[in-house]
Amino acid sequence: TMSAKTSSGGEKEASGTRNETLGEAKKRQVIRVAYVIAALDLTLLFMQMGVLPYLAKSLGLDSVGFGYLQTIFGVLQLVGGYIFGRFADQFGARAALILSCVSGSIFFLLMTLSTSIPILLLSRLPGMFMHGMPGAQKVITDVTTSSQRAGALGKLGFCFGVGIIFGSVLGGVLSTKFGVYAPTYVGLVGSVINTLIAMVCIPSQIKPESDPHQRERSDLFSISEILRLMRFPGVTEVFIIKVFAGLPIGLFMIMFSIISMDFFGLEAVESGYLMSYFGVLQMVVQGLVVGKLSKHCTELTLLRLSVFVFAGVGLGMALMRTVWHYCIVAVPLVFAFSMLATITDSILTKAVPSSDTGAMLGICASVQPLTRTVGPTIGGVLYKQFGVSSFGYLQLMVNVGLFVYLWKSKIPLEEMKSQ
Repeated sequence: TMSAKTSSGGEKEASGTRNETLGEAKKRQVIRVAYVIAALDLTLLFMQMGVLPYLAKSLGLDSVGFGYLQTIFGVLQLVGGYIFGRFADQFGARAALILSCVSGSIFFLLMTLSTSIPILLLSRLPGMFMHGMPGAQKVITDVTTSSQRAGALGKLGFCFGVGIIFGSVLGGVLSTKFGVYAPTYVGLVGSVINTLIAMVCIPSQIKPESDPHQRERSDLFSISEILRLMRFPGVTEVFIIKVFAGLPIGLFMIMFSIISMDFFGLEAVESGYLMSYFGVLQMVVQGLVVGKLSKHCTELTLLRLSVFVFAGVGLGMALMRTVWHYCIVAVPLVFAFSMLATITDSILTKAVPSSDTGAMLGICASVQPLTRTVGPTIGGVLYKQFGVSSFGYLQLMVNVGLFVYLWKSKIPLEEMKSQ
C-alpha cells in the first residue's frame, strides 16, 4: 500500500510537468481537438443507434434477435474498454484515438454493406475498439494537471449532449428523407474525417518522455494488472460507487424505448424530442454547473452530493405517473449522472500512476457496456414483474445505502480538490 501511495503521489509531480511538454496555447488546442473528435464520434454513434432498430427490422430481425445484437455489442465494448485503455497507456493517446476512429470507419462500412443479418452481426465486431470518449479523456488526462482535470473532463459531457441532440435528429431526418442506409454512409464519411483530424491535429507525444512511471510494455489484457490498479488507496471503493449508484437508472434507460411506448404512450417522434431534451439538459449541466462546483468543493463532497441527489431521483421515479413528471425528474437525474461520471473519473485517474490512466479510464468505460449487457435481462424482469416504479425504489435503496457508506467510511480522498 505504501508503494501505491508513493506512485499516486508521483502522479501529481508528473502531471505538474506536462505543461513543459506542450506550451499552454498548444495544450488548449489539443484539448479543443479532443472535444471536437468526441462530439463527432458521439453524434455518429447516436445517429446509428436511432436507425439500427429500423435497419434490423427491414432485414427480418425480431425483437429477441435485436436484443442479442445489442448484447453482442455490449459484451464487445465491455471486453474492449480495458484493452483499449492499456493500448493507450502503451502506445499513446493519439494512437488510441486513431484506432477508435478507424474502428468506427470499418463499423460504418460494414453497416453500409449490411444487406443480410450475418453482415449486420459482423458490423458489431469493430465496436470492440470504438472508444472515442475514453480516447478523448486520455488526451485530456495527459495534458491537464490534477487541479484542472475535473473541469476539463466535465466539459466532455457537453460533447455528449451535442451527440444526443444532433445524432438523434440527423439519424431521423436522413433515414426519413433518403432511406435507412443514408445515416450509415454519413457515419462512414464522418469517421474517416475524425481519423484524419486525430492523425493531423493530435501530437504523437503529449506526455513527457521522462515520465517516472512509464512502464514496460506488457500484455494488453491482464487480470493481475486490473487487480493491481484496484489495490491503490480509494480505487475499489470509488469504483463500486461508480458502478452501483446509477445502475437502476441505467436499467431504466435501457428499457426506455419500451417504457416510452407502453407507460408514457409516446410516438417515435415524441421519444426523439425527449432525447433532445436530455441532450440540452446534459449540455447545460456539464457546461455551466459541474465545472463551477468542482472549483469550489472537494471531490469527496461532490461524490456524496451526487449519491444523495440520486437517492432523491429514485424517490421521484417511484412516484412518477406521466411524461411531464419524468421531465421534472430528469433535471436532478442528469445532474447526478453527470457529476458522478466526471468526479469518479477524475478521482480514479488521480489515484493511479500517470502511466496507468488509460487502463483506469478503460475500466471506467466498461461500466456502461456492463449495464448494456446485463440490462435487457434484469430490466425486462423488473419492468414485467414489478412495473416502472420498481426502478425508482431500487435506485432509492441502493443510493441511501451508498450515501451511508460514503458518510461513515474513510476513503482517502480528502486532499483531492479541483482548485
